[in-house]
Amino acid sequence: MSLVSVAVPVPFLDLLTYRVPNGVPVPPVGARVRVPLGSRTVTGCVLRHDPPGNQADPKIRDIVQVFDTEPFLPATVVDLCRWVAEYYMAGIGDAIGVALPPGARQRRSSFKMRRVISATAHGLELSSGEANRDLPGERPLGPRQRVALAALAEVPAGLTTAALRDRGVGVDAVTRLVARGLAVARLETDGRDPFDRAALVTVAEDPERRLTVEQQSALERLSALAATREFRVAVVHGVTGSGKTEVYVQLAYQVCQEGRGALVLVPEIALTPAAAGQFRAAFGDRVAIQHSGLSDGERHDQWQRIRSGAVDAVVGTRSAVFAPLARLGVVIVDEEHDGSYKQDESPRYHGRDVAVMRASQEGALVVLGSATPSMESYQNAEAGKYERVTLKHRVFERPLATVRLVNMREEFAEVGPDVVISRDLTTAIGERLDRREQVLVLLNRRGYATSVFCRQCGDALECPNCSVSLTVHTARQGWRGRCHYCNYSVSVPMQCPHCAAPYLEQSGFGTEKVEQSVRERFPSARVGRIDRDTTRRQGALTALLARFASGGLDVLVGTQMIAKGHDFPRVTLVGVISADVGLGLADFRSAERTFQLLTQVAGRAGRGEQAGEAIVQTLFPEHYSIQLACRQDYDAFFQREIGYRRAMEYPPLFAMINVVVRGRTFPDAMGTAQTLVSRLETKRVGGGFKILGPAPAPLVRLRGEHRIQFFLKGTRRATMREALRTVMDSMPETRRQVSVDVDPMTVL
Repeated sequence: MSLVSVAVPVPFLDLLTYRVPNGVPVPPVGARVRVPLGSRTVTGCVLRHDPPGNQADPKIRDIVQVFDTEPFLPATVVDLCRWVAEYYMAGIGDAIGVALPPGARQRRSSFKMRRVISATAHGLELSSGEANRDLPGERPLGPRQRVALAALAEVPAGLTTAALRDRGVGVDAVTRLVARGLAVARLETDGRDPFDRAALVTVAEDPERRLTVEQQSALERLSALAATREFRVAVVHGVTGSGKTEVYVQLAYQVCQEGRGALVLVPEIALTPAAAGQFRAAFGDRVAIQHSGLSDGERHDQWQRIRSGAVDAVVGTRSAVFAPLARLGVVIVDEEHDGSYKQDESPRYHGRDVAVMRASQEGALVVLGSATPSMESYQNAEAGKYERVTLKHRVFERPLATVRLVNMREEFAEVGPDVVISRDLTTAIGERLDRREQVLVLLNRRGYATSVFCRQCGDALECPNCSVSLTVHTARQGWRGRCHYCNYSVSVPMQCPHCAAPYLEQSGFGTEKVEQSVRERFPSARVGRIDRDTTRRQGALTALLARFASGGLDVLVGTQMIAKGHDFPRVTLVGVISADVGLGLADFRSAERTFQLLTQVAGRAGRGEQAGEAIVQTLFPEHYSIQLACRQDYDAFFQREIGYRRAMEYPPLFAMINVVVRGRTFPDAMGTAQTLVSRLETKRVGGGFKILGPAPAPLVRLRGEHRIQFFLKGTRRATMREALRTVMDSMPETRRQVSVDVDPMTVL
């Protein structure tokens, strides 16, 4: 008998040792097995073959079932999961779980099958003119059988039973044809293809796929890096509209022509149709999609296609970094600065950084592309760790959009405090609608109003589970207050729950109110809205984007989902409502995110023949992130921001780990946090790091739990992780109360 170490899908558990019973083949690393865990059985993944040891140890239990005789997860993906678990201080089972496709924990993980019918030679002979003649000594063909033979004669490869049913031919008629030797039936895989229903962006025919001089130079440099077949990282810093995607496509095509694979990551599902359309045009059907917007069946089938070697390129969101793509040659991370690449639950990995590690393990090129690179990536380029490739001009020499600031303090003074759309923006929208051009309006806050408060007592409508005010949403059944953290929802009352006064007021506004304001001012305009509320239903997001791209909408209102990556040639105006909405957050990245968002959304305008303009409404027009975004001067912003980060000892010059301790009461959470910090203090001396806190988290109560926060900050990330891991191992009873975020993207 042999011993194996298995990763099971249970948070915080390390590898567990199991015995392979006599007569059962030893499962390879990467195989799925069914194992006992307490009083239940779970599906895990074999990660290691252990030395014989004490096989008679009663604590070691037998494997119940071996699912695979060959690795289900390739060795490269298993190694990547090990690194993710170690680096992000997560359970190995959590990391393996991210890499597995839907349905992988069941015994069968194969394609859906379909029945295909094709005519035999005798059947084809009858269909060619003899089908109306009775068969000697046999029962004559029925009318449905004749229809079936005629249809099968037109399609030699055969038709599915579903296709025959659509032609009026039922199962009985098909069964009789097969029984008489006039047709044969076979089973084929029925891969559920997401491309069948995806609203892919149509790519203009360009057989030569011509590049500008700047694009060609970038492609040649990246191709040279890929040709080394060694690990390299390149930051492609290209202004919006400079044609980065076409460079990616041609680079990936060259790599795939050499027999290697290309992995393309985009930050959000909304960007997948555009990227998939581009790669589909170049690669045909040897492209797979991986993201959570697909059905479980589609994700499963796409994953199996990748694993079987049937595709050359994979396009997907952050979890696609674990795709079982063999012979990886290039990993492209588009919009690499985007916070959506960071997962907010265990394992709290960053898709960009995992992509870099995967390329390092497999000797591939990583391309990090953005018009507004992250501070981390650009600092690595400045330090010479990464190559830097620059695209300074838009294709066809189109100018960048002009940007105009509207000081909303002056607007409120002249018009009143309830203004949503300024006079300048209103005039500009009207001019575009008159010219039949399109408009994007951005507000990175959903809902109708941000809060409800009582004018008599000042009490606000708050979530009972979280320390936040409820956001007002419109609904068929009336106004509702909703928590955007725990999804608690309640009807907005007619009187104050605290003092019973009938003086409730709504304050602030979100995308719903912006949409309403546009409709009221321009009643003949076709207006759509994209935010989390309008895109919950599967396919709704791609349908809205396709409708706007085809000219079916005049104005599209949305959150940051519309701000990046999209190419709408008819958009000549972008309006930004409350550009400073993120500047008030207690987060050291707030200026960076504001600069990136404004620069990206301004880049959506003027990508066609007509020049573009962006109108930015703000209460703080003098803030450097807003001023420099209007000038689209990334280098000046980087120099200003890196000085601030250096002075405050923030990333990317220093590493951070955010630790949040949860408890049923505030004293419980604070007591646990103080114990952790006191034990860490003994390891801090000589460790090269600081401890900040503990203190109440900005969101001190979330989903019914109180939250206390502290940070580790220093230049030696590995030392900080090891110190924290040692302390947490000494307090195993608190493990489920503690969340650890290595390299946090937010400190809220």
